[in-house]
Amino acid sequence: MADVAACFEFLCAQPVIRAKMECAAGGRLTETAVARLAVVAFLHDCGKLHPGFQAKAWPSNRCGVSLHGHVAEGAAIFSEWTLAPLARSLQLDALLSWGVDTNLLYASLAHHGRPLAPLSRAGEEWEPVAGYDAMAASAEIGEMMRDWFPAAFAPNASSLPATPDFHHLFCGLVALSDWLGSDRRNFAFVDVLDPAYMTKARDLARKALIGVGLDTRSFHAVAHGRARFEVLTGLREPRPQQRLAAEHPLDDPLVILEAETGAGKTEAALWRFARLFEAGLVDSLYFALPTRAAAIQIHGRVNRAMARLFGASAPEAVLAVPGYIKAGDAPGQSLPDWQVRWDDNPDEEKRLSRWAAESAKRSLAATIAVGTVDQAMLAALQVKHAHLRAAALSRSFLVIDEVHASDRYMTEVQGHLLDMHLRRGGHAMLMSATLGSIARVRWLKGNTPDFAQAVAAPYPAIWSKKAASPHGVDGSQREKTVTMDLTPTMAPAEAARLAIAAAEQGARVLVIRNTVTAAVATFSAVRAAEQDGLLFQVGGGPALHHSRFAPEDRALLDKAVESALSPDATQRAKGGVIVIGTQTLEQSLDIDADLLISDLCPVDVLLQRIGRLHRHTLARPKGFEHARCIVLMPKNGLEPLLKPAFENGLGKFRDGGGVYRDLSILELTRRLVEARSQWTIPTMNRWLVESATHTEKTDALHAELGAAWARYSNEVYGVNVADAGAARRVVLPATEPFTEVKFVSDEEKIRTRLGGEGVRLEFAPIEGPFGQAIGSVTLPEHWSRGIDASAPVAEATEGGLRICAGERGFFYSRSGLAKD
Repeated sequence: MADVAACFEFLCAQPVIRAKMECAAGGRLTETAVARLAVVAFLHDCGKLHPGFQAKAWPSNRCGVSLHGHVAEGAAIFSEWTLAPLARSLQLDALLSWGVDTNLLYASLAHHGRPLAPLSRAGEEWEPVAGYDAMAASAEIGEMMRDWFPAAFAPNASSLPATPDFHHLFCGLVALSDWLGSDRRNFAFVDVLDPAYMTKARDLARKALIGVGLDTRSFHAVAHGRARFEVLTGLREPRPQQRLAAEHPLDDPLVILEAETGAGKTEAALWRFARLFEAGLVDSLYFALPTRAAAIQIHGRVNRAMARLFGASAPEAVLAVPGYIKAGDAPGQSLPDWQVRWDDNPDEEKRLSRWAAESAKRSLAATIAVGTVDQAMLAALQVKHAHLRAAALSRSFLVIDEVHASDRYMTEVQGHLLDMHLRRGGHAMLMSATLGSIARVRWLKGNTPDFAQAVAAPYPAIWSKKAASPHGVDGSQREKTVTMDLTPTMAPAEAARLAIAAAEQGARVLVIRNTVTAAVATFSAVRAAEQDGLLFQVGGGPALHHSRFAPEDRALLDKAVESALSPDATQRAKGGVIVIGTQTLEQSLDIDADLLISDLCPVDVLLQRIGRLHRHTLARPKGFEHARCIVLMPKNGLEPLLKPAFENGLGKFRDGGGVYRDLSILELTRRLVEARSQWTIPTMNRWLVESATHTEKTDALHAELGAAWARYSNEVYGVNVADAGAARRVVLPATEPFTEVKFVSDEEKIRTRLGGEGVRLEFAPIEGPFGQAIGSVTLPEHWSRGIDASAPVAEATEGGLRICAGERGFFYSRSGLAKD
């Protein structure tokens, strides 16, 4: 209890954390108030006074005492009248005089990750037993509380904060303190009550916060005067949009940067972070990306930038991606009992600095973290440890890349996360290649402009909470003209034929299909044409790129793709090569293709994919000097999908599911490709996006095409409304009184919906199809129903691995995971 309270005190001493607490409280916190909050934090484990909890440490439970937990038991101390003497021993009268109510007290007691659940037996069996008396123990502890926290008991009439958001933030800070104070590397177990121990606990807590990186004062000292573009990037001059984003007033908490793919948005965000950090407005960075592949790729860039900013003492960037443990360049492996083996065998000081990297629950507490957006969204959902995550994230500059990539459910959750983050005084930046005005209004909560106004908005641009209008970029920009070709088929054989023909002429061809099924079929078609040598190679054979690979193999695939399509001529494939994949290839990877073959998709997504085409000024093979994008579309158009029906990611299933459900936007995108054979990027970006997404355009389309299109659009709208409602039912209600919050029962369903992933099958490491050992695969959500994941078995077979989970079987090969 003392260790945790000491950690809480030192967390409150961090200027950024104190600022967030005061913002949530609605006013300044005095030192007396902080001391009193530390007392409430001290009481987080008071339920351990129960004889049934103490008996867990007694040899063979010699008296047959019924065992108890300690969370509900702590609540019972202050709610059961029979335990009132014990509560008074723990300074109940003082707590009441300070304004401590059940909301604040229960926020401390709920440090194990969820709001308290009622437990009737928690108030029972408190009688003395086997020489142990909870009443006597509480009296001894109560007296020490006055000695250990004298400032809390000083005469002062001011009450502690009563706002619900403060109580929810306080819960997270106590949980974070508990994780720190329970780490035996920092605090050795003490089994004898020592009246003098608090002095030692405070010294250990101070060292612990420095060691794990939560005390960032040394980093601030190093960064002072170094928040300059040339220091951060090693480049001499920033691009106009980078300067615009970084130099936007730091008192504006939310900025949205729109700039084309390859325009340096990542460096713009890092530069703004450096300025905020230097100014003492944030203590950390969380860079959120839509996919694992994107996060892994950006992680290295961020880590190198931080090394330039902070020098030899730089905090290592933590990779917050499920299935990975990595700090800086060092990978780690999970061991039993929550231990981690680091490949570089670090000393104890370095190991401690990686504390946040060793658990997904703690990753948001890192000074620098790069990960998937779902890891940040867990801070805003009714899932275990949400309060811990939200409190840790409150210190951060939150960057969300590719905000256009989220569906309505994800957008609703992200909006709730952003509201909570900003309400506590946080800073955030959203980034997109082009964000339509309809989508942008959801973030900034303004009025929707008409089509003419929307198209007239500058691009690239900075939008913000405080500014009445966007800020555009002055000066000329690099432009590229892309020839757009529409091909009326989505057949894998035709996609393969087009790719082979181009690769045989020396082109580096990027093929992005809307679904894994189509990507695998196209890969198989190239192989059936006996053109394995044209496909990018991994482990001595052909490969493709999508989400259904083991984490170990995804790392190999990512590196191979980045090499085959590298903008660095020394790494880039020397001859023709075909890279086939799904949406995993379109986001945040620094790759550069000579030719793009893409399935039809919404125009903002198509522009994102085009960002991987002629991304840099490079020498091109003959016939591919000019950028060209071939768009594949259904042979019979989109109207047959109104039934509803689904074809390669377009349309929707009868249950409302799908990838790109909005056929109106897809039809308007198709017409743009058909009508405009030359797209000038980025000059046309704003017009292109608004022409396919603005309500004036979709309304006109429905009027032209008739009732069937309007009816389908209303169905999609209904699904989106339902998705938004589903999100609102499971977000963390941090503005509601803490004692009234009850988490939904099916947490696993929330997590699955969030990540679009299902059951993870873990098995003994075995050599996979690419020649390296793998130990797990993650199933798609729709494959996971009814799966027995308790003891999966993987065995080698011809061409790959056969994986059995109960009565269900799967085959894992160079094509990825498939049903057996």
